[in-house]
Amino acid sequence: MSRILTGIQSSGRPHLGNILGAIKPAIDLSKQPGNESFLFIADLHSLTTIKDGPQRQEFTKAVAATWLAFGLDTEKNTFWRQSRVSEHTELCWYLDCFTPMPMLNNATSFKEKSDKYANVNAGLFVYPVLQAADILLYDAEIIPVGKDQRQHIEMTRDIAGAFNREYNDDVFVLPEARIDERLMTIPGLDGQKMSKSYNNYIDIFLPENDLWKVIKKVKSDSTPMEEPKNPDVDITFQLYSLLASDGQVAAMRANYEGGNYGYGMAKKALYELIVDKFSAERERFNHYYHENPGALEDELRKGEEKARAIAGQTIRRVREKLGFN
Repeated sequence: MSRILTGIQSSGRPHLGNILGAIKPAIDLSKQPGNESFLFIADLHSLTTIKDGPQRQEFTKAVAATWLAFGLDTEKNTFWRQSRVSEHTELCWYLDCFTPMPMLNNATSFKEKSDKYANVNAGLFVYPVLQAADILLYDAEIIPVGKDQRQHIEMTRDIAGAFNREYNDDVFVLPEARIDERLMTIPGLDGQKMSKSYNNYIDIFLPENDLWKVIKKVKSDSTPMEEPKNPDVDITFQLYSLLASDGQVAAMRANYEGGNYGYGMAKKALYELIVDKFSAERERFNHYYHENPGALEDELRKGEEKARAIAGQTIRRVREKLGFN
């Protein structure tokens, strides 16, 4: 049996890129026989950027509703809010005391923002240590991540290894990063990577009229409608191809290359595909997020009880080594 752990920040409502790149693959992995998945909402991590409490709560609720909308089995797996399991922050402090500062100085997540040093808070600096605590608390063996997170898993292994060597014992399991090279970067409305920070994302749970307004903003060139178009360089076609069947993609390619097919028509097809493909998920999201948030809260609280039980065992093991029991 493999123990798998994935965390999603509550720094905004999940968008199509989050769903295709992280949430759906994680749920698919959790359904495989023999896998035990730990899936949490990293609301403590989001505090490095989101200081407004009610806003962060709404984002947390939206992230949780998205996991449930896409069919996460909360009986088989463990699903919780990071902030409701205090062992995350306790272990983070213990690990801070085993983490050399040069390692944190070299973290890509810190270096990318260090040119604006006055705006970098200490939480961002020790972010990799809290991430290590998230992983090590649950003896996680496999961590599905994108290429940009590979360094953080290596840092987790280094921190855990230093602790194990200090006490000459395998206190922590050393996790392995799992990077799916097949997962492509999901393009946003402007062709850059879809990201909340670029404000170029598609929220598939918007009301239909609002969703259509967003889809109409997908960038396209000025080729006249009657002329043939190159689908391979068009953002609308790229997004459509990620969601459609092979037959639908072939038909859309023929439309582009045949001429007399405008980008507005392609965007309308993309909009209709999203509404149709995710109709069940949109309905379940509305059930948990808008209509029955109490059921959402019940699912999270059940998961938090399970998470605390496992995290508590790890903390007792660590405290024994540190002499705090």
